[in-house]
Amino acid sequence: MLIQILNGLVYGTFLFAMASGLALMFGLRRIVNFAHGALYMLGAYFGYTAAKLAGFWGGLLVAALGLAVLGVALDILVFRPLRGRDPLTTLLVTFGLALISEDFIQTFWGNDTHSFAEPALLSGVVQLPGTTFPIYRLAIVAFGILVAGGLAFWLTRSKVGLYVRAASHDPVIAAVQGVDTDRLSALVVGVGAALAGMAGVVAAPILSISPAMAADILVDSFIVVVIGGLGSLGGAFAAALILGQINVLGVVFLPELTALLPFLLMMAVLIWRPTGLAGSRV
Repeated sequence: MLIQILNGLVYGTFLFAMASGLALMFGLRRIVNFAHGALYMLGAYFGYTAAKLAGFWGGLLVAALGLAVLGVALDILVFRPLRGRDPLTTLLVTFGLALISEDFIQTFWGNDTHSFAEPALLSGVVQLPGTTFPIYRLAIVAFGILVAGGLAFWLTRSKVGLYVRAASHDPVIAAVQGVDTDRLSALVVGVGAALAGMAGVVAAPILSISPAMAADILVDSFIVVVIGGLGSLGGAFAAALILGQINVLGVVFLPELTALLPFLLMMAVLIWRPTGLAGSRV
């Protein structure tokens, strides 16, 4: 049981690192980004390619920087022109971007499944009571907690973070007060994209890299954001931890319902607490 709980913690913290960017983007842009899974996938492929030359850490850096630039471009070229448009238009455009990204991956990397090893520094196992557990998986937990702590510090202790919170609450008032919401939005989308790209690299040693890898993680990320409360990072962190345990323990106790449990939880939250665990009304 200890192993299952730890694996649930691993998946939950990893899922938060992925979903946090989605929550940030929605909080500021009010855009449901169906291309977020594609950013995760592109990060994995960029990291995989760079890791061949520069190792795991080089791949992680390339993915973070490359996806940050891509995120800024995405905000300027796509999200900014979509401001004020019908939500359905945004959904269709971002869904189209996801399909284009998948075709791009298939064109340049093919349909084969890829993976790369964890860094030597994080290889091996640690001894636990009656069992062992991979060090790399514990490192994923540390990564997710570091992302959560870093974002919390940035949003509450930095001047830019306070601007982000103000613009998320009321962009019109923030603009009147002199906040450049366009530049702020580009920064937030860039940070969210970088986190998604890093999550793709971090997941690569334990999950396969393929053109289809974006779908499952995108669904779980949306569930996390909805359960946590749209735009709430604290709620998303709690929801990710809950969903991680549900996904892992569900396989043990309710294997026939494992795929349905996250959706059932989301339905229950929408019915009895429409604001999510901590956020605005869905």
